[in-house]
Amino acid sequence: MPFSVKCIDCGHAAPFTPGSINCPRCNSQWREADYDFETAAKSLLSQISVRPFDLWRYRELLPVRNPNPTLSLGEGGTPLIRAVNLGMMLGNPNIYIKDERQGPTGSFKDRQAAVTIAALKEAGITEMVAASTGNVAIAYSAYAARAGIKLWAFVTSLVPAVKMREIALYGSQVVKVTASYDQAKQLAAEFARQRGLYLDTGARTITSIEAMKTIAFEISEQITAAIGPTTHGTPTRWRAPDWYIQAISGGMGPLGVYKGFRELRQMGLVDRIPALAPIQAEGCAPMVNAWKKGLEKAEPVTTPRTRIETLATGDPGRSYTLLRNQVLETNGDFESVTDEEAFRAMHVLAKMEGISAEPAAGVAFAGLFKLIRAGRIKADDVVVINCTGHTMPAEQAVLGDNWSRNVILPPKEETKPEDGLLAALTSVAPDRFQRVAIVDDSPESRRLIRRILQSQGDFHISEADNGQAGLTLIQKELPDLVILDLMMPDMDGFAVLDALKSNADTAQIPVIVASAKELTPEEKTRLEGQIQALMQKGDFLNDEFLQEVRSLLR
Repeated sequence: MPFSVKCIDCGHAAPFTPGSINCPRCNSQWREADYDFETAAKSLLSQISVRPFDLWRYRELLPVRNPNPTLSLGEGGTPLIRAVNLGMMLGNPNIYIKDERQGPTGSFKDRQAAVTIAALKEAGITEMVAASTGNVAIAYSAYAARAGIKLWAFVTSLVPAVKMREIALYGSQVVKVTASYDQAKQLAAEFARQRGLYLDTGARTITSIEAMKTIAFEISEQITAAIGPTTHGTPTRWRAPDWYIQAISGGMGPLGVYKGFRELRQMGLVDRIPALAPIQAEGCAPMVNAWKKGLEKAEPVTTPRTRIETLATGDPGRSYTLLRNQVLETNGDFESVTDEEAFRAMHVLAKMEGISAEPAAGVAFAGLFKLIRAGRIKADDVVVINCTGHTMPAEQAVLGDNWSRNVILPPKEETKPEDGLLAALTSVAPDRFQRVAIVDDSPESRRLIRRILQSQGDFHISEADNGQAGLTLIQKELPDLVILDLMMPDMDGFAVLDALKSNADTAQIPVIVASAKELTPEEKTRLEGQIQALMQKGDFLNDEFLQEVRSLLR
């Protein structure tokens, strides 16, 4: 499919060659691929149904003239997973996770490497240079090895040694730079200039932005399959979400995703571009800082203070200005979160959805929590969060010190085998679990509360699915804590409370009410003195809920 490269500053169009970065007319380094969208749409829609669900499904809109299937490692086509438990916890049933962990090397950077290496191979380029905080160097290393292209990977000394070894394993030349990531990029650029080598220039690299837009294409197809096409306004074949959230360092991901949705809208396949929400680590957040000050240009962060090294771009340059304009256009928002908030979000995601994500993805999910709490994301909005990569191995800073229990078995000759096992098991499970009774007629709510409790340790949990059964359970087992729903048929939570308080054996058992209903002033008055806490379903995170539980069980 014919295409050209258009300068975003002067509008000059020229043929695409990977090694040519600057505009031949004005010398700008900011250019983008431009296509005949009418022709591309006809070709794409006529053939897409018989193509595999992978990145090359959208070949008409990629800057590779003849994609070579022998270079592929199975990139793209990653799952879109509905976050059922997370959605219930946050009060939003339409939260979806774009699971980029499923790429060949475990991150969304596989798309960038796949398209760029394919274009370099097609152009006969045999050697390249890239600066990286880890993931992109790993992705480039894998694809460069497959294509027979030599890679020089400039990485900062903050990159974990296990990632450096993986880069080297593919045969790449690893250059460890004891300096900031921005300085490593400068060194890589000078090395490439002196040797006349191709240099990956991040968001200015045409193939990188084009690769990232395939995320938007896939999301639109997958959201449509999950909840149907757009029903309001002008009907379209596919659907765009209301929000797209991603953690950023230099901003390449959202820049590419925006372009993807823009092109889908140009072709009449979607009716909108989602609100963009780029999220940064608070210790290195030049874009967020500039956004909150109303600046058009970012003020560089010279000394990043974050343990999430993959997000440590201190000087985003023009990427911020471009992304700022797109966030303004889509009525989106920038937000920052602390490392601790990101690590906590990783725990929530793993324990609620079974998804182990990298700290950078934890930043995105912590940003989601903030945006929902601030009221920016509404309860019925369709939200997609990019889970950008996998946390393998799990970082010590995330797990902390008390993530395991140690069991030491005595030598066999010292005791009977069963005695040794019983002694060992007491260190795994204390003699007396704290007992919690859950009384709720909704199986989904009971499951959510049970999972939150189980994620944090040693509780003996009993459940009842109606008020009468709950009262009987509580009177029989005398638990240490009751978690009670109010709105149940027949015997509601208010009646259960009255019965508990009228019985000397149960009157002192603490009660947390977890209600999906917004209570009236009269109902709140009725609860005064009867319960220890009132928590609104969909308006609390699991750590807040657990903090309340533990305070009552001390």
